Amino acid sequence: MEFELWWLLAIPLFFALGWMAARVDIRHVVRESRALPKSYFKGLNFLLNEQPDKAIDAFLEAARVDPETAELHFALGNLFRRRGETDRAIRMHQNLVEREGLKEEQRQHALAELGHDYLKAGLLDRAEDIFTGLRGTSQNEAALNFLLEIYQQEKEWRKAIDIARQLPDHSGHLWQKEIANFYCELAAAEINNSRPEEARALLEEALATHRKSVRATILLGDLHAAAGDLEAAIEAWKRIEQQNPVYIALVAAKLMEAFRKLGRSEQGLQLLRSYLAQNPSLDLLDAAFQWALADESPEAAYQLVRDELRRNPTLLGLDKLLEAQLLVAPPERRADLELVKNLIHNHTRKVARYRCDSCGFKARQFYWRCPGCGAWESYPPKRTEEFDLTP
Repeated sequence: MEFELWWLLAIPLFFALGWMAARVDIRHVVRESRALPKSYFKGLNFLLNEQPDKAIDAFLEAARVDPETAELHFALGNLFRRRGETDRAIRMHQNLVEREGLKEEQRQHALAELGHDYLKAGLLDRAEDIFTGLRGTSQNEAALNFLLEIYQQEKEWRKAIDIARQLPDHSGHLWQKEIANFYCELAAAEINNSRPEEARALLEEALATHRKSVRATILLGDLHAAAGDLEAAIEAWKRIEQQNPVYIALVAAKLMEAFRKLGRSEQGLQLLRSYLAQNPSLDLLDAAFQWALADESPEAAYQLVRDELRRNPTLLGLDKLLEAQLLVAPPERRADLELVKNLIHNHTRKVARYRCDSCGFKARQFYWRCPGCGAWESYPPKRTEEFDLTP
């Protein structure tokens, strides 16, 4: 009974101690906030209202009132860099790096920001020196990411591979795709320099890193075709169906050309038709249409497009159907069909583009690496209209 009474008496004491601690914390916060210049709060308000010009002026005033506030200088430097004023950002972060009495962690942060400024300004050598020096510090992961970006810009693919392997989770799916593409870039250079064996070894490294690397499989097929081994080339390109069937459209023309050279055009066209039935694609439809037109007849090409349009109605498919109709239509109808086709074609040019999954950048041609955001394999080989029709 005495034990329970003791705790009943202690409870109010605990509440009192908690109240006193809260009061001390509140007073500390209020005292610190009063020490900050009013221009600091003005700058924050301008930032919240998306007025960066006025925010910069306010922060500059605050920095003059309290030049020892490192956080203000970091904020100003980042604002300058975002606005494209890299010279001012560089000066701001250089002043921080050279300031006496700055904590080592803050100095490393300032160096990382300065390296980012150099990178933004296109001074890659200076940026590389800074980030190389930051490896093994508290800024190690940021330094590795920036070095990876630098080596990709400089097309230093072996260095990029080395850096990517040191990034966190490099053995998982996150970096497998990128490393495989770096190997493919090296292999493409060897192919251009007529060194097929070196290219083959690099492509095998790419597939060992990322077994679903469609790009490596396509290049391997190209090597077989260049060496005259069309059977091996066909087998390589057919493996894309197991890796990612959407990419079959990229090798459809190559497949048909190989089958034609082997005297097996009918077998090739049948394979292409089966791919089209399982994985509808406007690019695949175009390839099948061209080969049906060349190897069979205009009527067969027209029938192929008409059947596909019924399954997957698109404006691009309609454009192809009108092209096929022009080939089989009587002369008196061709003028009207030509007029309609031109109208449709002018409109379809706007939707006949590839679109990056990461940033939405659109392009008329297919890219393995997005020119907009730099992401690898972010361009599915489908046209914009096909995405718009996807539920």
